[in-house]
Amino acid sequence: MPKMKSRGSVKRRFKISKSGKAISSRSGRGHMHAPKNGKASRGKRKKLVLEGTWATLVRNMMGK
Repeated sequence: MPKMKSRGSVKRRFKISKSGKAISSRSGRGHMHAPKNGKASRGKRKKLVLEGTWATLVRNMMGK
């Protein structure tokens, strides 16, 4: 059976931590910051840890 190809777009957007958790950055950080308040902007700096099915899918697509 051939090897499964990893997806380059997923490799750029997500990261696997040493403990095996899938980590991504939060959405809504690109532009249009004026209507958002400071609390929301500061909350977007933190990374998002994926759970459940999404974490499994991302790990599989990265080939790990």
